[in-house]
Parts: sequence; C-alpha cells; structure tokens
Amino acid sequence: MSDPLAAFVAALDLTDTGARTSEDIFTGPSQWMPHGRVFGGQVLAQSLVAAQRTVEADRVLHSMHAYFLRPGQVDKPITFSVDRIHDGRSFSTRRTQAYQDGLPILSGIMSFQDHDEGLEHQIDMPADIPDPETLPSVAEHLAEIDHVVARFWATERPFDMRHVPSPVYLSVEGEHVAHQAVWLKAIGTLPDDENLHRAALAYASDYSILEPILRRHGIAWATPGLKAASLDHAMWWHRFGRVDEWCLYVQESPTAIGGRGLALGRIYSRDGMLLASVAQEGMIRVPRA
Repeated sequence: MSDPLAAFVAALDLTDTGARTSEDIFTGPSQWMPHGRVFGGQVLAQSLVAAQRTVEADRVLHSMHAYFLRPGQVDKPITFSVDRIHDGRSFSTRRTQAYQDGLPILSGIMSFQDHDEGLEHQIDMPADIPDPETLPSVAEHLAEIDHVVARFWATERPFDMRHVPSPVYLSVEGEHVAHQAVWLKAIGTLPDDENLHRAALAYASDYSILEPILRRHGIAWATPGLKAASLDHAMWWHRFGRVDEWCLYVQESPTAIGGRGLALGRIYSRDGMLLASVAQEGMIRVPRA
C-alpha cells in the first residue's frame, strides 16, 4: 500500500483461522522494511491484537512482556498462536507466540484487567520540552539523503516523530547524554478503537527506545558496521490516550554492558497524562577501531 497508515492498520487486521485446539490461531502480513527484517514493533502490536481477540471485551490490556527470538522476514506472513493461560475474576492472562516457517520469532505474555478503582499517582511530564510544531520532522532532517533507508524513514512510516534535542540518524549533536525525548503521533486519524490505539502505542514504542544508549556514546544509526537489535520488550499501559494525537516519549538508559544496553521510557499525552511505561534491552555491537 502507498498509504503508510492504511498499511499499518491493515497489518493489525489479523485473520482468525478458526482453529480451536489448545490454542487460538491467527495470521497476519509482514510490512515491507528496507533491510528485509520485520519491524519488531509490528510483531508486538500484532501479538497484542491476537491476544485481545481471545479476551472479554470489557477487559483492557495493561501489561506485556515479550522476547524477540529470531528476525522475521518481510516476504512471509506471520502465524500467531494464543494460549488462554488464565481467566480470573479480574484478570486474564494470555501467551502469544509468533511464528514463521514453524519457528518462533517472538514469545510474549500479556495481561488484561477489568476496570477497577484504586490509588492513583504519576511522575509528571518534563516541563522544559519544546512543542512538536517547533521541531523539524524526520522528513525534513533526511530530505537531502538519497538512500533507501532514509527515504523509508522519511516518508513510509505511519508515525511522525520529532526528536528533542535532535535525532541520531546521521550524527549525534550536542552533549553525549543517556537521555532524550521524542514527540510522536500517527500521520493521520486512526479508527475509534481503544484496543487499536493501545497496539499502535506498542508499535511506536519500539522505534527509538534504544537511542539513548547510542546518544550516550556518540554513535549514530549511520555508523558503519553498527549492529543493533531488540532482545526483549516490556510495557505497561496506565491510562488511555489516542495515538493519532501528539504523545511525548521520554527515554533514558541507566546502563550498557556486555554488548547489551537497557533503555526505559515513559509516554505522556500532550496534556501531561502518563499513558504507558516501557523497558527494553537491546544488543548493541559497535565495530572496533
């Protein structure tokens, strides 16, 4: 599809195969990526959609813990098997595994909860972040780069992203610190489906979460020989927010060691409501000088 947002929504519209043995089986397409590997955020979002299809409608996704096991191939569909691990009075738990060619590429556990009253508090959104309208888009940053990856990042992704202070695509500007912020939102209007917006937030959460690690060491994505891959991804949804409105993704990396880096993130609505928290460990391998 030429419309990135339409292609994104279509990728989350999984097909129910009707198989009902010990697991529920769904299938979904792989979105094209310039390096030939399936985007991890796509598999995360599709896995959540598959799990949600097996849960009562009034139970809402609140947490996910997933491991990326193998790189997916963009020229093949993905099969999702959902194991209904537990249905309690307030919570439902599902295990989703994503397969290609009979081999698992992702394994995750998701939890869903009835609406409940309880204690409430949150860490406030940083106050010194410039508005997204004042920041250049990815397309503006990469407009002069005639490369397949740059063109894809600039025009073919379903989300607009604006970095604070600046992206690390080609170079790392300013102080080498282990934190950054990214404004993000879908490039158009999404359907009024809260589960779709939660899955979309998971999708977008995988784009830039490892970048604080790179920024801390002055390493740009364009560094020759750089190898980076997501190893696992955990996410907690706290409050609902629309992903086709600006959200602020505040990110930091507390540590990197052993060829791995840990990154943490908080996602806020524009008016300061904490929507979700994210944690991911990634493999980061830098060529030796």
